[in-house]
Amino acid sequence: MITLLLIGLGIFTLLALTVAPLDALGWWSHKGADEAAQLVNDILVEDDGDDTPEPYEHYVVYLSGIGAIDGHSVPPEEEPLIAAIAALPNTCLIRDVFPYSVANRGLTAQRPLSWLWRRVEKTRLKNPDAVAGMLVNARNAMQLFVSADRRYGPAYNIGTAREVVLALRRNGYQLDGGKPVTLIGWSGGAQISIGAAAFLGLGKMPVRVVSIGGMLSDDPGLNRVEHLWHLRGSKDVLEKLGGVMFAGRWPHAAFSPWNDALGDGRIDVIELGPMHHNGKRHYFDQETIAEDGRSYLQVTTDAVIAVLTGQQVKAITS
Repeated sequence: MITLLLIGLGIFTLLALTVAPLDALGWWSHKGADEAAQLVNDILVEDDGDDTPEPYEHYVVYLSGIGAIDGHSVPPEEEPLIAAIAALPNTCLIRDVFPYSVANRGLTAQRPLSWLWRRVEKTRLKNPDAVAGMLVNARNAMQLFVSADRRYGPAYNIGTAREVVLALRRNGYQLDGGKPVTLIGWSGGAQISIGAAAFLGLGKMPVRVVSIGGMLSDDPGLNRVEHLWHLRGSKDVLEKLGGVMFAGRWPHAAFSPWNDALGDGRIDVIELGPMHHNGKRHYFDQETIAEDGRSYLQVTTDAVIAVLTGQQVKAITS
């Protein structure tokens, strides 16, 4: 039975990889080209004519990991971190952007397979460890690779950037105001964050990225990121794959966006401790307690808050 399930998951993954770019390409052919042109025009405009005072000093956009099913429904383990960010003074937290859809359309929205994703979500709510939940992870992981792909990535990333801009505007952000915007990406959300930054950073918007265990590529968006803080666990195998799979991150890849940003001092790689990507002892584990008395979840939360507030990150050693 387990063998059949694994074979089925493998077939599903191959199919997902094959059709993964179609979402972005379909959006682009339908209306993406016009919307992309409007986005670039909006970002580059010198004065949008809005003199209304912005209600916040800092805007934070949270892009969840590959376990998310839409912009409003993220795995419960992430909620304490999200709540801690929302509690920061003078900070606007935006969490309604679904990073695994170029048009911000959740898996249970109007899609040909929405019935399947609704059943998967019901199963996952009853049993978070159910194999069905791996279908969500596999499908969303494919979008990560679309974002990193030099052929399809630009279409995908400009669509994500557009959804981020729309969300910012809904919360009073002015594109010519110069207020900092920080994208916080967990897992696959980190790669999609630096992909979107390629377009968000065209104008006056200072774009920063906080990666939590992200499988990052040498994305051109790194050229327009003001700073990247890459928080990782020393036992996170999936995070390490990014440095292996994407040749632009290899040390000898001269002039790649990743190595250029490293050389400029715009990337801080911070090891939090012996955390895994998922399973036991992961970034959001509330049960594993470090020697300093904090849970792994608290260590991760403290690190993100420290970065956002300009403080020193307190990692763990064992």
